Amino acid sequence: MFVDLNVPVPTLSKQQLSQAASKKGKGKQEHNVPPLAFTPAQVAAIETRIDTLVHLGYSVFAFNQTVERKVDPKTFVNTLDPLFGQLRKRDGVVYLKRLTIVLDEESEKGFGLAKGNNALFAPYDLLALAPTTAASFSLACLTHTQPTPLTTHIISLPLTLPRLPFNLKHTLVRTALKNGAVFEINYVGALGGEGDPALTIPSGSESGAGAKRNWWAAAREVARVTKGKGILVSGGVFNDPDLRAPRDVANLITMLGVAQDVAHDASTKVPQSLILRAQTRNTYRAVFSEPKVVIPQSATATAAQPPEVEMGDDAQPTSEMTNETGATAQSTTVGGTNGKKRVLETSPKQAEVGAEGARKKKKKNKGLKADG
Repeated sequence: MFVDLNVPVPTLSKQQLSQAASKKGKGKQEHNVPPLAFTPAQVAAIETRIDTLVHLGYSVFAFNQTVERKVDPKTFVNTLDPLFGQLRKRDGVVYLKRLTIVLDEESEKGFGLAKGNNALFAPYDLLALAPTTAASFSLACLTHTQPTPLTTHIISLPLTLPRLPFNLKHTLVRTALKNGAVFEINYVGALGGEGDPALTIPSGSESGAGAKRNWWAAAREVARVTKGKGILVSGGVFNDPDLRAPRDVANLITMLGVAQDVAHDASTKVPQSLILRAQTRNTYRAVFSEPKVVIPQSATATAAQPPEVEMGDDAQPTSEMTNETGATAQSTTVGGTNGKKRVLETSPKQAEVGAEGARKKKKKNKGLKADG
């Protein structure tokens, strides 16, 4: 099963977004407002892209909505929910919803990922961050990959810039990978095609041959720092001619210096496990369900039927027991402070020393009686 977790959707006009945001603030009248809809031409283009992806061998898609700087509850509009109502269903094909937030200098203090906005992010299956500064990259790796209802499992890097705006420090990368995050590489940059606006918004981005050159240099650095672990390969393609089959993408990724099996897992096992981890946003601290202790039947049967010990008429307070090593030990039952009895176990050597002392004491008593 091959997965593409970055299928960009057309950007709606500012007039449509402003109308939806103004109607959203009316509160009680919201149920009378018609849903925000894409134009028939936009829906037809998305349907054609899905057909092409299915023909190439993909079966799971994540439609990506991009937000600049931060998520403002007053103006934010979910454009993927109405889109899913306009797309026709396909057997064996899974649709997912993804939100990508592009972080810049103005969004370093806060970009909407707060507990008060949980209702805005709950409809999305995946949350992604596209940092463009060193401070935002540090926040994305250290803070927003922790298991919370707003965990971001995807860190998308701007690979088409002339150079990365931050250093890929090993400590930050290791912490993000340990928390379950992945670093996304969109292969559209290697082809010089039109990519996701989430990675082309920063000033200074290039296109064509320059973008391809920048992509290869930055992607090699990502593969070197991560050592091939936690790499997610997505499309991010707007034009259908730039789409590639999963096997071709794997061959392309091997040129970054990673093994062939790692390149294959980047579009199969890594996104599958990522989708599974993303479901834990709805649970407490990434716990899937309440754990239960299962006791084997053999253990319960042994505890219910303790071994019986037969004692004769001449039984003494002391008894012999055999330990695991085969040695025989004596145990004496004595009274405790709380009225309960406890068993004092002695080793064979201690028992022999005690018997020798008793014999010496007996001889000493006989000598004293004789002198008297």
